[in-house]
Amino acid sequence: MQQPTIYHHNRRFSSFIKMIGATLVTAAMLSSCAKDYEQIPLGQQQTRDLIFDVHDSAGVYAIRFLNEVYNDALVSGHNRLSGGDYLDEATDDGLSSATSLSAVQKIADGAYTSTDPGADDNWARSYQAIRSATVFITNIDRVPLIEKLPDGRPAKTAYKAEARFLRAWTYFELIRRYGGVPLLGDKVYELTDDMELPRNSFKECVDYIVSELDKAADSLRSQKIVNSTSYGRITKEAAMAVKAKVLLYAASPLFNGGNIDPSNPLTGYTGFDKNRWKLAADAAKKVIDLHYYSLMEEFPKVFSTQNMPVGPNTENIFWRQNGYNQNIEKTNGPVGYTSAGGNGRVSPSQNLVDAFPMLNGLSTTDGTSGYDRANPYMGRDPRLKWTVFYNDQQWLNRHVELFEGGLDRPGGNVQQTKTGYYLRKFMGDFENAANGLYSNTLHDWIFIRYAGILLDYAEAINELEGPTAEVFQVLYELRKRAGIDPGSEGHYGLDPNMDQTDMRGAIQNERRIEMAFEEQRFWDIRRWKIAEKLYSQPVGGMDIQRTGNGQVFYNPVDVYSPSFTAPKMYLYPIPYTEVIKDEKMEQNPGWK
Repeated sequence: MQQPTIYHHNRRFSSFIKMIGATLVTAAMLSSCAKDYEQIPLGQQQTRDLIFDVHDSAGVYAIRFLNEVYNDALVSGHNRLSGGDYLDEATDDGLSSATSLSAVQKIADGAYTSTDPGADDNWARSYQAIRSATVFITNIDRVPLIEKLPDGRPAKTAYKAEARFLRAWTYFELIRRYGGVPLLGDKVYELTDDMELPRNSFKECVDYIVSELDKAADSLRSQKIVNSTSYGRITKEAAMAVKAKVLLYAASPLFNGGNIDPSNPLTGYTGFDKNRWKLAADAAKKVIDLHYYSLMEEFPKVFSTQNMPVGPNTENIFWRQNGYNQNIEKTNGPVGYTSAGGNGRVSPSQNLVDAFPMLNGLSTTDGTSGYDRANPYMGRDPRLKWTVFYNDQQWLNRHVELFEGGLDRPGGNVQQTKTGYYLRKFMGDFENAANGLYSNTLHDWIFIRYAGILLDYAEAINELEGPTAEVFQVLYELRKRAGIDPGSEGHYGLDPNMDQTDMRGAIQNERRIEMAFEEQRFWDIRRWKIAEKLYSQPVGGMDIQRTGNGQVFYNPVDVYSPSFTAPKMYLYPIPYTEVIKDEKMEQNPGWK
């Protein structure tokens, strides 16, 4: 395995300008096998001539340099913010359990500014990755690399395409945060260059990203020919999937119809264009029509097994390797398991729990669903128990105690749940671990999986044509995999007479519960332009009391009130340091 696995926070540049003028500095990663990783520093004085050595037929240093581009461009979302939080804790799906003010909570509070952009500001890091990718693209042809792919093609073309993909992905990470950004093309800026650059429009950025992904796809290796040596490297299928994701974002209400600000020239679009939904649908359908990917039979196995062809995972398309460890369990596990360790960093919300239907597929608000407020977790969608820990759930050979004063909600100043729930998703199978301890589990971070492509396709088709049979079939497949009862007519609890608006809500809810904490919800509620509505509602939890005779009472409560200022907070502010250094850099509407 050659994909790097560790992101070095101390390698961030303080600004875009510093990044452009920086001397070429790199530290590289090269793995020894599919499961072991070793950091190999090249030193801070390495020159471009040494890295792209005209005599190095094995391309050792060049490939190490590319590995570091991977490392900078692909950032794991697992507990990546504020020393342990997920981005979705800044949505209605949860909040941080931290005892002090978490930076991710500042996002939910709307307490970030251009001078203090907060925990998710990635401007400088992204442009560092973009520059490094361009350095590789423009210099790799100097290296007489003799390596061939299993299909006989020169490996050099695939490596260059990987860098092109990583650059395109990084631009996408920028535009969904900031809107249009400066596009640098294949120019590597130096200290003597004019570094005052205007922002390109969002449309120009989307067109560029899609074009770059198309170019990369033509040269990337297919996942079908990946082996233990190349496992984890970017594939043609990943480029196709990211293209679908970018086009879906461009088709969504935030930028489709000038909704962010009709007077803002940075959009580059004029009015609503239904064809953008068709482009998104067509791109997703091309991935589906490969007939290579399929839903895993068991939902939790998606996150704990290696991907094909090395492993049995048929669902994951684009991911970053993090290896085998106990980090997720120890960071997020219930706090009462002192021997195993558990810091309970994430507090999933009652809002999220309520979004999961019953086992019969009906909403808990449906009077015929069988929902029992006295036993709120009984007979629910099995994805609920695989996503959150709730009271009395089995874990490490005992029942989780989330009532007030219980082992896992002891009170006092210790970090613990604020909502009555802990995050269960991404963890291994430790329900009945006899020794009460965790063992090393695969914790790769998945950017795109087949379930997401299916949902992208269903959303785009519904916006184009309404709830067709294809749209219903996507939801049926996901609910069937989850273990929901199909019912006598095979509708999995869905109303077969839904109109387009109803289906839109059904797709959005299915996406929410299927992909919770996968860093989808935060961006979804913005591209759907519903964040202002959701942030006006409190984040809820469950107050649980147990009497002396063991009787348990459940009472939903409001825990936290987020804040959102529309329309400005649909985009992040451009960091103030960039605006004052570049007279051509236009700030986003509403920010100073």
